[in-house]
Amino acid sequence: MTEPTIGRSILRDSVAADRRDLAAASVLLMLHQAGEALVPVLVGVVIDKAVRGGAGTALLTWLAVLGLDFLMLSVCYRFGARRTWLAEARADQRLRLRITGRVLDPRGGAELGHLPGALVNIAVGDAKRVANLHLALPFGLAALAALIVAGIALLRISLPLGLLILLGTPPLLYLLRLLGKPLQRRSGPEQERAAQAAGVAADLVNGVRVLKGIGAEAAAVQRYTLTSQDALTATLRAGRAQGWYQGAMLAANGLFLALIALVGGRLAAEGSISVGELVSAVGLAQFLLAPMNIFGRVVSSLAQARASAERIASVLIAPHAADGGAGRPSEPVSGALRIRGLDGLDLDVPAGQLLGIVSPDPAVITTLLRCLNRESDLGSGSIELDGRAITELDPAALRGAILVAAHDAELFAGTLWENVTSAAHGRDPGAAMAAAQADEVAGTLADGVHSLISEQGRSLSGGQRQRVALARALAVDAPVLVLHDPTTALDTVTEARIAGALREVRAGRTTLVATTSPALLAACDRVVALDGGSVTADGSHAELLNSHDDYRTLVLA
Repeated sequence: MTEPTIGRSILRDSVAADRRDLAAASVLLMLHQAGEALVPVLVGVVIDKAVRGGAGTALLTWLAVLGLDFLMLSVCYRFGARRTWLAEARADQRLRLRITGRVLDPRGGAELGHLPGALVNIAVGDAKRVANLHLALPFGLAALAALIVAGIALLRISLPLGLLILLGTPPLLYLLRLLGKPLQRRSGPEQERAAQAAGVAADLVNGVRVLKGIGAEAAAVQRYTLTSQDALTATLRAGRAQGWYQGAMLAANGLFLALIALVGGRLAAEGSISVGELVSAVGLAQFLLAPMNIFGRVVSSLAQARASAERIASVLIAPHAADGGAGRPSEPVSGALRIRGLDGLDLDVPAGQLLGIVSPDPAVITTLLRCLNRESDLGSGSIELDGRAITELDPAALRGAILVAAHDAELFAGTLWENVTSAAHGRDPGAAMAAAQADEVAGTLADGVHSLISEQGRSLSGGQRQRVALARALAVDAPVLVLHDPTTALDTVTEARIAGALREVRAGRTTLVATTSPALLAACDRVVALDGGSVTADGSHAELLNSHDDYRTLVLA
């Protein structure tokens, strides 16, 4: 299905999910608008009774009716608007959860082609615009009820006035719909450029230390300036479309209402209607400005909701990066890995082995880790865990058996202890912290392990972040742990202590360490060197140093 088709389906499903609340809210708001439309009519009746004189009882009766009308419309608006806003809030939450669920789907794929900031913009801004439709529809139906009541009232006052409204309103609504089309066309690009700018900004903020370190601030500023300018241009175009639409809507409504007032005035001058009826007609003409404006906002909300729904659809229908089966790893997981034909790589990793992996090509390591983590399909190759192909296993269950700790692992806002223990089970987090030397990090902070860490660990140095991330990975105690350059920001002494502790803390568990660190490689049971995706050397770190020049150059450079 295409994005527009899915987008329309998103709008329909969102409204259908709250149809009961929206129906009740629509009825209440329609009663409110009907009561509002009756106010000028009742005021006209009261004026006629007062002008003509006569019994005061009739005047008091109509004043009481007017008071009851105000009471009715006030109560209906209160409860109708409440149900409408609650439905809008629920729809917003459902969409955000649906988008988030797709982004966090173990099979991945939704993040491809989107910067993190852009996904946040879709989950927040676009979801809100679609949810706003829950406000627009009940108020739009209420405005329609107001037009009907006002039309009937004017028909009773004067046939020409009633026909003018009933026959003139449909063409006016069609004109408003045509005027709203440019707004819809420009709303999508506006949101797209804004999301891109937000994504670039988030990307630059995340890498601000790296940018400063390499002196690339000017290039970063230029990149964001260009992206921001594109977003500004799209926003200005959408703003101009919105301005033209609002202006044209007010002009069309004003001309239509002026025509109604003109006809009513001529009828009153001719004596066809009374003074009270003239007041009612003028009051209704002024009142009709509100429902006409509501129709304009409904058209605007619908145009924006359609554009946002299509952007949401682009995330929801994104193909999965890697499909999986429904199987679960055998219990208990021993951790034996068998890799065959993965970009030419054939490799067997016995259960419980600490294996070092070295390659001069980072892409080879990245491909291997992405396949182990089921972030991409294996192509023609295969990977087996304890004799079962990982493509047969549920990706979420597989990640419970194989943990791939990426080099750029993120920390989240919270305490240091919360970061380490967020997924810990089966092992004392304190031992994991000691092995990763993260206890030293806690010792340098004011509140120790309970010290607060800012989002993405920005309050820590690069080496501190690496140690906390490594402690978190070790605390999980996964049957198979894959580490990617876990100590690149550490000094050699700390690196050596971690290498020694790694053997102890991962004893009996399968561990793969992709690194060129001599300290870590020396602690491994076995080291394999990869070149072009195939194994070119296999042995201990000391053996490979003595027998392979390329390995020695790569590791000791």
